[in-house]
Amino acid sequence: MLALITSCWLGFLIGLRHALDPDHLAAVSTLVVEQPKRWRAAFLGAWWGVGHSVALIAAGALLLAWRAQLSQRWAQMFELGVSVMLIGLGIRSLLRRSLGGGGSPAPHAHGDRVHSHRVDAGHFHLRSWTVARRPFLVGLVHGLAGTGAITALALASMPNAIAALAYIALFALGSIGGMALLTGVAGIPIERLARRPAAHATVIACVGAASLLVGVVWAAPIVGHLFASGSG
Repeated sequence: MLALITSCWLGFLIGLRHALDPDHLAAVSTLVVEQPKRWRAAFLGAWWGVGHSVALIAAGALLLAWRAQLSQRWAQMFELGVSVMLIGLGIRSLLRRSLGGGGSPAPHAHGDRVHSHRVDAGHFHLRSWTVARRPFLVGLVHGLAGTGAITALALASMPNAIAALAYIALFALGSIGGMALLTGVAGIPIERLARRPAAHATVIACVGAASLLVGVVWAAPIVGHLFASGSG
């Protein structure tokens, strides 16, 4: 029993560290840099973690129920999806920088009143699905890409499928906490930079370029391997 508890606790700690993976940081940074408040950044990070957890637990439960492992080709396809998403997020940040950082007119509600205006960093609805949707979907893609490896690790560490699912769930909770903490801390310097529009715009451009670069570097070997296996 002690070994089981220790393994589950280790899964939680690994989940905390998992939030620091380069592709996670690149993707979430493009979202956080647009919300120059520490609590807003933590909110976005937590929603990334929720999306990541939903994908991990749902896909992991299916794999455990069927006692199956994700094939290498499907794992690579999910990883390629992450790369495409990183490239898209990077291009989006660069476009926002070129347009001055403002958003497109967006309809939303204040109680029963619905109106539309450009969304900026100072306008934030904590309970709005519009705000939570993007980090949730980004986390969902990341979760799908990591399902195969995490499920294999859970099966290797746990004595049965139920314990393995508990391990995945704790891993998922760790990733939520880790990303919320990380983005909240990152929001502190971003909040200060936002007081200087030129510096803030430069950070948005740098983060966008980094996300684009990581996406391209991540995708290149995957595409090469997929083409090689397809032609073989």
